[in-house]
Amino acid sequence: MHPLILNLAPTGMVPTRTDSPHVPLTPDDIARDVAECVARGASIAHLHARDEEGRPTWRPDVYREIVGKVRRASPDVIVCVSTSGRTFGAFEQRGAVLDLADDLKPEMASLTLGSMNFPRQASVNEPAMIAKLAARMAERGIVPELEVFDLGMIDYAKYLIERGVLKPPFYVNLLLGSLGTLSATALNLALLVQALPSGVTWAAAGIGRFQFPMNMLGIVTGGHVRVGLEDCLYLDEERTHPASNPALVERLVTLARAAGRRPATPDEARRIIGLPVRVPVAAG
Repeated sequence: MHPLILNLAPTGMVPTRTDSPHVPLTPDDIARDVAECVARGASIAHLHARDEEGRPTWRPDVYREIVGKVRRASPDVIVCVSTSGRTFGAFEQRGAVLDLADDLKPEMASLTLGSMNFPRQASVNEPAMIAKLAARMAERGIVPELEVFDLGMIDYAKYLIERGVLKPPFYVNLLLGSLGTLSATALNLALLVQALPSGVTWAAAGIGRFQFPMNMLGIVTGGHVRVGLEDCLYLDEERTHPASNPALVERLVTLARAAGRRPATPDEARRIIGLPVRVPVAAG
């Protein structure tokens, strides 16, 4: 078995401190959680920004602070930023983070391959928006972190690849179990993996109580995993043991080692995905 890439999603757009005291919201909180999780085996940090009130924000100044503090605390980690359409609809908002300069430029950025319903709101990803975000990422040398919630999104990825809108390397998060999208079953995960184009690095993720089962399937079937408080706030299905990001990562590393897989270092993850070696760039 090759090393396991652990993609940490520490914050997301939904959880608040009311939901869990462990959700990192400030730049300092996020950088601390990322550092603790990298020390335990995480190699990618999938970052969302929150404003001074703890609400989701697209503002580049907030992202600059977050990425700067994450890079100082964890110089080797792969930084991935969000271009989510769940709250912000304009390209100027969603794409602003892609223009971070110098050493703050992310190596990866999320790109959801279709529109869908979450339990309480929609995430709108029009074809023109997907293409425009993909083009900006290509211009900036940022690799898309392709997010798939349904089988049709893989078909659409193939369509975009055939037309040159998406180019290798390809990294895909397979996210199952959110109400309104594909349910979290072993069969559905297998169908998604079977449908992927060749040469794709894939990670299994589950929403809520489905995170751990989907992560386990990813580990034992040779894939990789996305884990973190963005997707799941508890360590148990009964919701009696609140999770933290370090605890979620540590549990998966223990399981992976028992299955004969060790966590990939950030540089190993770059080689597996096909990312270039990151050379720090001094700010101008």
